[in-house]
Amino acid sequence: MSSYATPRSPASPHWPAPWRGKSPVAARLVIPGSKSVTNRALVLAALADSPSVLRRPLISRDTTLMKEGLAAMGTAISESVDSGFLTWTLTPGALRGPATVNVGNAGTVMRFLPPLAALANGAITFDGDPRSHERPLAPVIRALEEFGVVIDHEGRYSLPLTVHGAGELRGGEIDIDASGSSQFLSAILLIGPATLKGITARHIGAKLPSMPHIEMTVAMLRDYGAEVEVDKERHLWRVHPSRLHGQDVIVEPDLSNAAPFLSIAMVCGGSITIADWPLHTTQPGDQLKTILTAMGAVITQDHSGLTITGADSIHGIDIDLHDVGELTPAIAALAALADSPSHLRGIGHLRLHETDRLDALTNEINGLGGKVTQDETSLHIIPAPLRGGVFHTYDDHRLATAGAVIGLITPGVEVENIATTSKTMPDFPLLWAELLA
Repeated sequence: MSSYATPRSPASPHWPAPWRGKSPVAARLVIPGSKSVTNRALVLAALADSPSVLRRPLISRDTTLMKEGLAAMGTAISESVDSGFLTWTLTPGALRGPATVNVGNAGTVMRFLPPLAALANGAITFDGDPRSHERPLAPVIRALEEFGVVIDHEGRYSLPLTVHGAGELRGGEIDIDASGSSQFLSAILLIGPATLKGITARHIGAKLPSMPHIEMTVAMLRDYGAEVEVDKERHLWRVHPSRLHGQDVIVEPDLSNAAPFLSIAMVCGGSITIADWPLHTTQPGDQLKTILTAMGAVITQDHSGLTITGADSIHGIDIDLHDVGELTPAIAALAALADSPSHLRGIGHLRLHETDRLDALTNEINGLGGKVTQDETSLHIIPAPLRGGVFHTYDDHRLATAGAVIGLITPGVEVENIATTSKTMPDFPLLWAELLA
């Protein structure tokens, strides 16, 4: 198994996870905007031929790093407040170096911005947190080098690296193995309209993870004016060269971030309503509706939002989470509290995320008395009485929220470094406490 899942020193004292027990809730919550939508919109706005407006963007570490990276490369970004909501206005400018970009540990930043740097004039250097040096980047680097881009990476095919942009990019046909992360493919597709020949990308590896994120990339490219052809049978995507046009975008709530909050109703009873849940979306988190229903919840939805009502118990589940791997920590936490075993399959790619999530979930749930076993691509979870203790997060925001869910009904759980939730939800501890108050 991977050695990635090694506890890090906490950046803040342990957070006592609020305990509620079987005390029903009744609450309505507004979830902050989608990280995936926000960061894709930022990239596309930087490539457009006119300004774009992003309304209700997610304010988090990952989106701040993306915004700061684009600003360093030549995009002007201003902030304002409209009808009580934050708005970003992006005015595209000539991409140029020299510049230095901090990617933190944000997969979208470390994978989406080097291709943009290939379109720039000058050298742009990328570096980030120590864990970012371990996360896979080779498919993106190799694709850019095949297009003729000069990249200094000392043969590591990982961060840190420097991209020497020539002001334009040929584009053309490329084979890419995106089985490790759908972000590899999205990174190349996003710059397709700005290349001279467009980009035809063919996935040549094993099954693509997180297909909804690829569909999100395609849909947003089209929203900005790109012509995109998709041949699912041949695993082929063709983005034609074209001018992108600035857009006025309202960022959807981040449905994956809703998972721990929806879990409150399942663990404690009662109901939770998430406001403004979109009726139609490409976000993977939308699949929570079918997953949580299978685990015993009752879900209703209308134009005002989505409501989940918990049952007397949580049912175990046997499910392939390959396309929605980011939901795994939340589902694993519920499975540990269920009334029957669960088998979470198709998630081997999660070993390459912020941490080795399979190893981390196994270690932490078992550390509280659980019975979790893992193989290379799945978790087997047998519910067992849990006890209090420290739930390590490995600097992984979704591990932190999983610990909070377990703490709802397990007295004495302390989550290490709850501040790591700022990656996608800076106000998580406050929102969690207010909802349970």
